[in-house]
Amino acid sequence: MTKVIVQHHVADYDRWFPVFTEHEDTRRRHGATGHSVSREVADQNSIVIVNEFATIEGARAFSQDPSLPAAMERGGVEGRPQVWIVEEADARLY
Repeated sequence: MTKVIVQHHVADYDRWFPVFTEHEDTRRRHGATGHSVSREVADQNSIVIVNEFATIEGARAFSQDPSLPAAMERGGVEGRPQVWIVEEADARLY
């Protein structure tokens, strides 16, 4: 499984989340199969998103989608996000 992991800071989580939700169609169009959103305990506006994709090609295409900058601006993303495209090597639930 390929994942696109994104960390960024937003001005206001409650403003950002609806924009993230409306952008789901774009993620799905590139083959996304799911996501998780986590918030830093000490700063609830510091967010880590893990998007899961069926293929690395889809993950790359999503990360380069021209609609992303406008969506991030509408959502109040501050600064440049950190982005990693990774392939899962191991996962276990305890």
